[in-house]
Amino acid sequence: MQRTLIALVLAASAVAALTGIVAAKDEAAKDLLPPGSVSRAEGLAAWKRIEAVVTHPRCANCHVDAKAIPIWTPAGETKPRPHGMNIHGGESRIGAEAIPCSTCHMTSTQANEPAPSPPRAGIDWQLAPVAFIWFGKSGAEICAQMKDPKRNGGRDAAGLVGHLRHDASLSGFIPRGWAPGAGRSTPPGTFEDHVKDMAMWGAAGQPCPN
Repeated sequence: MQRTLIALVLAASAVAALTGIVAAKDEAAKDLLPPGSVSRAEGLAAWKRIEAVVTHPRCANCHVDAKAIPIWTPAGETKPRPHGMNIHGGESRIGAEAIPCSTCHMTSTQANEPAPSPPRAGIDWQLAPVAFIWFGKSGAEICAQMKDPKRNGGRDAAGLVGHLRHDASLSGFIPRGWAPGAGRSTPPGTFEDHVKDMAMWGAAGQPCPN
């Protein structure tokens, strides 16, 4: 009986996950704009808004290099610095070699609590892959990285919008950037604004600043 119940729970979880992926794809398809329907000037303007989001500490602090040292901007401060408590992501990018990120950053879809409680998300906490470096990079460098399938997870413009929607379906890091818990700064605009800007930028051909 117990094995049957466990099997049913696992099956239900798998169905829920698959349903979430399908729903995210459907939602992303609605966001997309026809290629060429947005001018280069409008695309560059959209990129400037995207840049303001991805360079914000709430987004860039975990997009670090191979040294795997996460950056920290404690509540009430504006200057980023290496994460407190000598935290290191290691080669695993999840801190498995020392102190796992999940020790403090629990996986939960519940609303984040006010600072200083650690932020959490609906997926396991981790550093972004090494190829996705944003911290300390210029807007032009991040733009080039983000549009390069070799450095963005193999995604085209539509895939980037789909990535946003899929992450939102999991209550992941991207939408949580705008809901980190009271007392913490958030990127400009809203998550929905960010999705619209990504769609505009893609329809304009993903132009990057010089």
